[in-house]
Amino acid sequence: MKEYNELFIGGQWEKPSGRGIIKVVSPSTEEVIGSVPEGTTEDIDKAVLAARNAFDNGRWPRMEPAERAEILKKVALGIQSDAQGFANEIANEVGSPVSWGMAAQVLAPVFIFNYYAGLASTYSFEELRQGVLGQAVVMKDPVGVVGAIAPWNVPLFIAAAKIAPALLAGCTVVYKPAPETPLCNNRLAELFESAGLPEGVLSMIPAGREVGEHLVTHPGVDKISFTGSTVAGKKIGALCAERMKRFSLELGGKSAAIVLDDVNIDEVLQALVLAGTMNNGQACVAQTRILVPDSRYKEITDALVERVSSMTVGDPADSATEVGPLIAERQRDRVESYISIGKEEGAKVATGGGRPEKLEHGWYVEPTVFVDTDNSMRVAREEIFGPVLAVMPYVDVDEAIEIANDSPYGLAGTVWSSDPQRALDVAKKVRTGSTTINNFLLDFAVPFGGYRESGMGREFGPEGLELFLETKAINLPHGFTPSIA
Repeated sequence: MKEYNELFIGGQWEKPSGRGIIKVVSPSTEEVIGSVPEGTTEDIDKAVLAARNAFDNGRWPRMEPAERAEILKKVALGIQSDAQGFANEIANEVGSPVSWGMAAQVLAPVFIFNYYAGLASTYSFEELRQGVLGQAVVMKDPVGVVGAIAPWNVPLFIAAAKIAPALLAGCTVVYKPAPETPLCNNRLAELFESAGLPEGVLSMIPAGREVGEHLVTHPGVDKISFTGSTVAGKKIGALCAERMKRFSLELGGKSAAIVLDDVNIDEVLQALVLAGTMNNGQACVAQTRILVPDSRYKEITDALVERVSSMTVGDPADSATEVGPLIAERQRDRVESYISIGKEEGAKVATGGGRPEKLEHGWYVEPTVFVDTDNSMRVAREEIFGPVLAVMPYVDVDEAIEIANDSPYGLAGTVWSSDPQRALDVAKKVRTGSTTINNFLLDFAVPFGGYRESGMGREFGPEGLELFLETKAINLPHGFTPSIA
């Protein structure tokens, strides 16, 4: 039982303005495992004021990038040193199987912090450029005070994806984690405190949607970075546009896994199933539409169904568990409603579709495979956010690409083939922000983001840093060449 009585505001632990308490409930035991104060609009005001003062008058934006990078390195080392502790806490908070969570929920954030720390020495924050009429200095300035809003599914990962580049850029950050997962974020705040982050640079305010909207519309915030649902993202984008406020959105997905007719299904089956069911299906990048050639439909579908039906469902803290519980009872209700919708639409449940019989507590849903689906069905078009896969046939590669692109989303995708060149040719025609061949992965040195309703902007890589930078040009008088660091 981990109880916090204070909020991390401007780098210090302070008493909250309100009396609300967020009780953190384990999705596997349904028991309270911790509590934190619930942030209020007054707490946001205090955090923004601290961030504004630190940005306008403090030393953080004026430090060399290499100095800011040292803080990121210390935080990365802190996470790595307590990797098991973080993994256990996230398993308790989110329900992520610890076998998956250690790599994706804990070590991946270590890589992200270290990547951006390393970028400090290679990224050009200032350059001398020869223009048509003369020379100019082109500078990249920090955008200012950043309001960052995160969902609950990969809490430490998303914190790293937003906080690391924003801090390297020289911004100050007010971070609003989801109320379901404040514990690991508070643990992260403690690491920043120990790393010597200057006063005012970072605040951590767990709260609900109304407080999040206050952060979005706050006049002291220069940029909003949001990860979450497309519905919420559209509203945030509209609020920011009304105020000419910078914003970036990483939103939903309904990614397609295109299985080509030359694939060795035995070699890729494990990776293919994990790509669709990772984090209990609670991943915006989950490969939940599986497109299979007509000529091998029964063979590949049978293999998929057999593998999914054998997955170990249970305690996320058990290293043998492959699928854990959903985050909350409401999420289980949502997933079960989609399973009912799929049946009503005429799709066939080949495995799963119910609740595990032997698990008396926890918000579990059996990993489920729908077969004989088509791309007009809601289970094939809408983001379910649970361990539910829709398998559909295609006649030829052109039709597979057409089906993959027939989606309101465009976040991620995969292509599976024994011929990597052939898979690459297909991947180039799929309109998604990222595609992986014969696996699913995110590389933190390359951009990640979505087409269409999957978002705006790109995280990771230099592009992720540039989300938090403004570009300034200074035109120089003829004959003058400045010294550039």
